Amino acid sequence: MQCSDAGGTSGAAGEAKGGSETLFLRRSVNLLAAISFITGTVVGSGIFIAPKGVLMNSGSVGLSLLVWALCGVLSTFGALCYAELGTTFKKSGGHYTYLLETLGPLPAFLRLWVEFILVRPAVASVVCLAFGRYVVEAFFSPCPAPSVLVKLIGILGLTLVVAVNCWSVTLASRTQITLTFIKMFALVLIIVPGIWALARGQTENFQNAFDSGTLTLNKLPLAFYSGLYAYSGWFYLNFITEEVIDPNRNIPLSIIVSMVTVTVCYVMVNVSYYTVMTGEELLVSDAVAVTFAGRALQGIASVIPVLVALSCLGALHGGFFVAPRMLFVGAREGHWPALFSMIHVRRHTPLPAVLLLYPLVVLMVARGELFQLVNFASFSRWLFIAMATLGMLIHRYRFPQIPRPFKVPQAIAVSFTVVCFFIVGLSLYSDPWNTGGSCAITLSGVPVYYLTVHRPRLPPSWMTAINFCSRQLQILMEVAQQEVKTY
Repeated sequence: MQCSDAGGTSGAAGEAKGGSETLFLRRSVNLLAAISFITGTVVGSGIFIAPKGVLMNSGSVGLSLLVWALCGVLSTFGALCYAELGTTFKKSGGHYTYLLETLGPLPAFLRLWVEFILVRPAVASVVCLAFGRYVVEAFFSPCPAPSVLVKLIGILGLTLVVAVNCWSVTLASRTQITLTFIKMFALVLIIVPGIWALARGQTENFQNAFDSGTLTLNKLPLAFYSGLYAYSGWFYLNFITEEVIDPNRNIPLSIIVSMVTVTVCYVMVNVSYYTVMTGEELLVSDAVAVTFAGRALQGIASVIPVLVALSCLGALHGGFFVAPRMLFVGAREGHWPALFSMIHVRRHTPLPAVLLLYPLVVLMVARGELFQLVNFASFSRWLFIAMATLGMLIHRYRFPQIPRPFKVPQAIAVSFTVVCFFIVGLSLYSDPWNTGGSCAITLSGVPVYYLTVHRPRLPPSWMTAINFCSRQLQILMEVAQQEVKTY
């Protein structure tokens, strides 16, 4: 979809660059920042939303804790596979790049298509609404928060995140580190009183923990989807590989440290929830962390909604830092208009790619509750993750001589791929309506690919109009192509 005139870089935007330093995305993400991006994007609204979905679909307290632990192990296996992919292929772009390099351009384009048509706006809008709800409820409790105000505060948080990511990569990294420390403090604040109560013998809520009277096997994949949603974000560092300092060392190390930390914290947080609340109380709670704080942290209960809101803001910020890099790389490869492969001539940020997401998320936030849409989007996300790791195994077999600075054990890679395909397949049976719709949206990208990328068939007048608009936007946003190859 090479709709923008790459030669336009020598136009007004190129002149705006003048005699300044070389234009490219710098390697500015160190080990601490890398750990913060993974931890900060994984720990978001999920741990405060998903416990209800996991318990509802697993049927018992004990099985729900097992699901949380298994989701952590599965996510860690996936993260290790992506550590190998990230050190084998030095390009940014995450899923898109790995599908392109291992399975070809059509699967890669479909991943790019569904990410920006459905997955990214849906996930970001849910986090925006969660942020707005926790901020507003702090002032309106115990009365219900006005939905319009929740949406406005959510959009305000979104605008702040977009502004930071357009302004500076360094500022975005420091913001993510700060928000990560805040959200880890929030988790510790939940873990400590729960574990303390458990140590004092408060174990009545764990009696008959594995009573599976309400368990139905067709709902179990949905329990895993809820848990995996809370862990989603372990793959985000691979979106910015070209900006990571010493990626061969820092990508695997940051993934291992982050995933072990998050898995332990998530299981302990859920143990704390169940120590203080019964399963029935958790199921009827719309804000689990707030209900927990009202019981276990009465003196500082009002602080919890603020910390949860900042946790949501951190997840939103991390997602907006990394997701536009996939679009940036896709445009660089010719799968999206070339305008989106350009960066600001002074700020050195991928401004067009960041700004594209903003109106899409605002529109979805304006529609309101979108939790069903997250389940709707999960099918496509996990299908392409499974395809990426399958592509890794195929690439290993076809090109054994290629250097792999980090190599995940074959058993882990195969197990993760098989389990992912199994969960995706079961979800077709468990929820055929949503997964079928997700399939349809994904496949809608096939004609788009053949019309605009494989053999472009757009009328010449359309191409002229698109190129004119792209040049004007390039001048307006003061962006240009990179001058240095960063992979």
